[in-house]
Amino acid sequence: MAEIREFLPFLIPLLIVELGLLGYTLHHILTHDTYKRGNRALWLVVTIVCMNFVGPILYFLLGKEDA
Repeated sequence: MAEIREFLPFLIPLLIVELGLLGYTLHHILTHDTYKRGNRALWLVVTIVCMNFVGPILYFLLGKEDA
């Protein structure tokens, strides 16, 4: 248990950033209708399953339609 406490100053901000990015990505997916590749269902699954930065980053690199 003491080992976890050593990492908390690093893990808490990382968790906050990860959840913020996930929230922003889900909001963007649910409020937009067009995507470069795939559809809404695909990007929701990718984002939720790979929610540790990978899913949101993939969406913004490959799925988000440039307006």
